[in-house]
Amino acid sequence: MDGNGVERFETVVIGGGQAGLAVGYHLAKAGRSFVILDANERVGDAWRHRWDSLRLFTPRRYDGLPGYRFPGPSGVAPTKEQVADYLGTYAELFALPVRNGVRVLRLSRQDERYEVIAEEGRFQAEDVVIATGAHQVPRTPGFSRELDPSIVQLHSAEYRNRAQLREGGVLIVGAGNSGADISMDVIRDHPTWVSGRDPGSIPFHIDTFVGRNVLVRLVRGLGQHVLTLRTPFGRKMRRTFLSQGGPVVRVKPKEMLAAGIVRAPKTVGAKDGRPVLEDGRVLDVANVIWCTGYRQDLSWVDLPIFGDDGAPLHDRGVVTSERGLYLIGLPFQFAVTSDLLAGVPRDARFIAKRLLGNGRPGRT
Repeated sequence: MDGNGVERFETVVIGGGQAGLAVGYHLAKAGRSFVILDANERVGDAWRHRWDSLRLFTPRRYDGLPGYRFPGPSGVAPTKEQVADYLGTYAELFALPVRNGVRVLRLSRQDERYEVIAEEGRFQAEDVVIATGAHQVPRTPGFSRELDPSIVQLHSAEYRNRAQLREGGVLIVGAGNSGADISMDVIRDHPTWVSGRDPGSIPFHIDTFVGRNVLVRLVRGLGQHVLTLRTPFGRKMRRTFLSQGGPVVRVKPKEMLAAGIVRAPKTVGAKDGRPVLEDGRVLDVANVIWCTGYRQDLSWVDLPIFGDDGAPLHDRGVVTSERGLYLIGLPFQFAVTSDLLAGVPRDARFIAKRLLGNGRPGRT
């Protein structure tokens, strides 16, 4: 720390989730002077704060970060608590310098170094890796404010379990993976509607023996090696995945129907304090769960790295306009799996090689 209270490192990693930790593994292995800044109180809290019934889609054999396999039965998909604990163990095992409870307020340049200003101090570094991902700020439609105050409203980021809900019906807005998963939880003791465009579903059950050991392997291979920026098909599908999301993975339409869940059209507004569907129906429900995704918030980055659409401009996470600045954990950063545990290791290896000066663009 210098006389002005500024701590200096070769690299600052902003974000201590799986992406930040995976990059940290490579930096530590190379003997780099670095720190990982994370706003959560504990490593893994981003997973602990998700709904209680959440499980990964992929079995443990695909969920490990570099240097340490995910413990336990290799063919079983871990729970969110197990993922959180794994990340905490990972940080301890490799003695990664994570500082929790540090909220970054601003990233800028001071001469030849980056300056990171946080509530808890100032940091300077030659390189910065932004590993905060894209799932940061819950997104809800403006008309949510027009619903009656008696209706319990939760974003999927806030939903934990059914104890948070009032007695009565539940409208889940958003028919993707989070909406489908949460609907199977709340239908146990609440009439449930799922509203939104049908994104389709993969045509097999991922939790069967064949699903875990054969079909998931094939789908993972497709996601890792075909649905990438390296292939024309991958580049074409990237636009679809970013604008519409992917298919539902675990829950099948027949299972939702058999459970008593009612599929409904898109929710488009509010009338007399109640949600209105695209076909004009007004639903008299006591609860609304918004499974409407997130928006990325990089407003704290005071650097000219953004395009006309407000998104950061980069090549596989390398910000070409700012030497020494990198991104990791973004949806379809290189492959459809880039923001998942299964895809983070490859992107982390690529970013680390570029940062350390040992890699070249292209195949890794």
